[in-house]
Amino acid sequence: MLRLAICDDMSEFLQSTKELLEHWEEKPVDIMIELFTDGDSLIGSHTSNPFDIILLDVVMPLSNGIEIASEIRKFDKSVKIVFLTSSSEYAVESYSVNANYYLLKPIDKSKLFYCLNTFYLDIMENAKYITVKSVTAVHRIALRNIEHIEAQGKKVLFVLCDGSTVDSTNPFYFYEYQLIQEDGFLKCHRSYMVNIYKISTYSQKEIRMQSGCRIPISRSYHKEFENAYFELLFRKEGAL
Repeated sequence: MLRLAICDDMSEFLQSTKELLEHWEEKPVDIMIELFTDGDSLIGSHTSNPFDIILLDVVMPLSNGIEIASEIRKFDKSVKIVFLTSSSEYAVESYSVNANYYLLKPIDKSKLFYCLNTFYLDIMENAKYITVKSVTAVHRIALRNIEHIEAQGKKVLFVLCDGSTVDSTNPFYFYEYQLIQEDGFLKCHRSYMVNIYKISTYSQKEIRMQSGCRIPISRSYHKEFENAYFELLFRKEGAL
């Protein structure tokens, strides 16, 4: 599934753009569209459950699109950002936040669909995924959409950022070898692995995820977890 966000302070434009996206007849996958009227809400949602593509109005009353994109780029350099505006005067400034495309209002349907098709191919080529086998199907899950993984008896439960879950028939250790520290996954308990980029806070005994979910840290894993956690965060900050 491809996750798209549209951010504009005009509700009429939000609805018309959503309807336009719903007529993307050549879309290669299902799409989920979320609408936002301000940058703070968009940033908050993207932090907890990242979008693949963001359509962002440049001129808004509080924070403008350039400022919002700048905040997003501090923690996400890969999301595709398309600026929407009635004037081309911001075109040069949009390059400062590494915007991927620039569309003038009213939106030309063919130009919008062209950039979406291009983005999809690039996203599929560069995204990291894991294949998870369940009883009924085989799932291909983007790593950044996984909040944590837990062993429950003979099955393994993948808990995703949108609150949904996928059960796997493979053993827990099978995924320990695939979801390595370099990908942002750390083991904090014999039955749990977490995505460090989805952590809100942690203490001696538990981790609180951005979703509010609480996950235990066992004493035997705490020191190793803490060292690896800060190593990965410092490495990420250094790359920004």
